[in-house]
Amino acid sequence: MAKSTKKTKYYTHEEALALILASSEDSEDSQYDSEIEEMFKQQLDDVLDRSMSEDSDADWEPQSQTGRPPAPTPTEGGRERSHSAATSATSPAASPTATPTTGRSRAARRVRGRGRRGGSRGPSRGPSRAPSAVTGEQQWRDVGDDDVEPALLDFVPMREPGPQQRTRVATSPLEFFKLFFTDAVLDTLTVNTNAYGAKRHDEKQVVWHNICRADIYSYLAMVIYMGMVKCSSLLDYWRGSRLYSLIFPPSVISRNKFLRISRALHMSDITADEENVAKRGTPAYDRLCKIKPLYSHIVEACKAHFQPGRHISIDERMVASKARISLKQYIKSKPTKWGYKLFVLADSGTGYTWNFFVYEGKSPGYGKGLSYDSVMSLMDFDLLGTGYQLYVDNFYTSSHLFLDLFKKKIGACGTIPANRVGFPKTTINDFTRGTPRGAIKWIRDSELLFVKWMDTREVVMCSTIHKAFTGDTAQRRVKTAGAWEVVHVPIPAAVKDYNQHMGGVDLSDALIGYYSSSHKTMKWYRTFFFHFLDIAIVNAHILYQQCQRGSMNQKEFRQALIEELAELGTPSTSRSSTSQVAAPPNPAASHKPHYLDEQDEAKRDSAGRAGRRLCKLCHRKTPVGCSTCGVPLCFVATRDCYNEWHTQQGM
Repeated sequence: MAKSTKKTKYYTHEEALALILASSEDSEDSQYDSEIEEMFKQQLDDVLDRSMSEDSDADWEPQSQTGRPPAPTPTEGGRERSHSAATSATSPAASPTATPTTGRSRAARRVRGRGRRGGSRGPSRGPSRAPSAVTGEQQWRDVGDDDVEPALLDFVPMREPGPQQRTRVATSPLEFFKLFFTDAVLDTLTVNTNAYGAKRHDEKQVVWHNICRADIYSYLAMVIYMGMVKCSSLLDYWRGSRLYSLIFPPSVISRNKFLRISRALHMSDITADEENVAKRGTPAYDRLCKIKPLYSHIVEACKAHFQPGRHISIDERMVASKARISLKQYIKSKPTKWGYKLFVLADSGTGYTWNFFVYEGKSPGYGKGLSYDSVMSLMDFDLLGTGYQLYVDNFYTSSHLFLDLFKKKIGACGTIPANRVGFPKTTINDFTRGTPRGAIKWIRDSELLFVKWMDTREVVMCSTIHKAFTGDTAQRRVKTAGAWEVVHVPIPAAVKDYNQHMGGVDLSDALIGYYSSSHKTMKWYRTFFFHFLDIAIVNAHILYQQCQRGSMNQKEFRQALIEELAELGTPSTSRSSTSQVAAPPNPAASHKPHYLDEQDEAKRDSAGRAGRRLCKLCHRKTPVGCSTCGVPLCFVATRDCYNEWHTQQGM
């Protein structure tokens, strides 16, 4: 007899336990298709007469931490969660000593099948309604969906917004200007300029004549004047020709003294410069050493004399320069593409430059990124207070930054690129091709609101101070049936407020650019000196307007400041340059005919033929021309081109 080849099947502990449970359940429920039918036979209601033990929350309550099965992945869905809960009391996964399993048990599948066939899941309905530990995937919401309006942060500045009490003592443009360029600053500038000028002239074996504070007043008056009256060359301001004849420059400071101060102008101590040069190549080297004294003072003065209002903005500023130095940057999107980059915090309402710092280039010192550290550096929380609303562009905006600012009770709003870390990656209910203008989509993630708005292109914003939509509209011109008409389209509050308050730094740049004092120089640090001077003048004018409530515009303010500085300066005995010969009262009197090639006595016989050139008028050869105009012209009885040509030229 042949030996049987049937193999014995062995079961694991978990599989055996599942089979026992399934067989016992089959024997109990074999008479009825579902539990509902069994209750119907006993004249019980499926909902009202269900025992508390069967419908209690204990059926789906999660186990203790020691025996909790692993949470299902989002791809397994709610169906996996309901089965794991239904078998939590009997499956090995519920036991602290059992090995968790990821698949559904056979008993759980049978309970689900009977419920589906009878139209109800019976006891398994409890677990399906249980809250999930894993939230569903985010999706973009429409404008009609309700959003929670964030609570407005209490505006508690450390000082009263606007000019400070000690600032209001000033009355004239000069007094407001001297809040920034104080006597101490001018004295330091004078001492350092004399020291550098003496050192520079010693190398050239030329005597340096020391200057005083009054000379600095005259120099500043002339620099500000050059920002209002433009000439192509510095020397043109002192020319005495009819084309220039400027009276003011020689009456304030002589040409030679102005050029001498310009070449020796120095803001730092030359001893400190030499010590800093010795540190080159080490971490202790300060790239901004030559501007640091004035730079630090201007920043402190800007913060001391003014407190910004609730709305502030941060942006970059470019100081034009093409010097060959590593501090120079290039920003394609800026009107001034080449120059030194400054990060600026300005008041959105007035354009007052409240804080700024010079970007020195890439450095490993930026711990959380340049954009994050720049904002945190400019936000002097101890001096600002809380409740401020900060507006930034997409270079700075990040969920990490906004949440950290919110913890310090500072609201923030700004544009954000869709590929930034922390931005929702979902595309569910997102914009599609052909989305009409004015469409709004939004997602709220705790304190962060991400909102998309379709204008001529998609605009993406992030904010901690706005609601998704508050009913605001914006006017747009659209072409309908060949004609342009104005329509009102919905606009998110974040976009509307951003457009209104983001331009603080741009306003400051515009005010500086109207009458900028900057001009070409061979030294990079003098470019910063001229820019610091412009910041001081613009901020002084804003303080003047806030305190005096006058109608003096910036041009008038600068004119008055120039006059006051000139009065404090050293009297000038300079006279206008006469390097160019002034034109005579009657220009025609200086035009005389002469031979183009004068001959000596030996060649007088051939003088009529020597040095002949083509006539300017008739293009024939002639040896005669005009001595003043330098033009060859015929001057004979038959061809009087000389007088005819001068008549045509109005001479």
